[in-house]
Amino acid sequence: MDKEDVFKKVLDCSFKVHSALGPGLLESAYTECLYFDLIRSGLKVEKQKSLPLIYEEVHLEAGYRIDLLVEDCIVVEIKSIEALADIHMAQILTYLKLSKCRLGLLANFNVLHLKDGIKRVIL
Repeated sequence: MDKEDVFKKVLDCSFKVHSALGPGLLESAYTECLYFDLIRSGLKVEKQKSLPLIYEEVHLEAGYRIDLLVEDCIVVEIKSIEALADIHMAQILTYLKLSKCRLGLLANFNVLHLKDGIKRVIL
């Protein structure tokens, strides 16, 4: 399965979760449900994947964690906030750089229509 097929599955599962739960829950609820659906759809998913920060020759465990890493190639950052801000885009871009992934999904589930809370991010 190529990256675009995986990304489409991630989107489909995200829309399914949002349709079932709606807005207003904690980020952790959406993360768990999306994780469950992605695993059930046959994808390899790592939840709360730790990312080290490497500066020159220093390797730091600085507490950075990807919400979901799908098939070792797509970073999924989940939010449940009033509105996405520039800092959220900066966060997923940082996670893409640190993970050496090129494709990400920034999803704010705290919206009436999930299409309004989805951002595809390419590094």
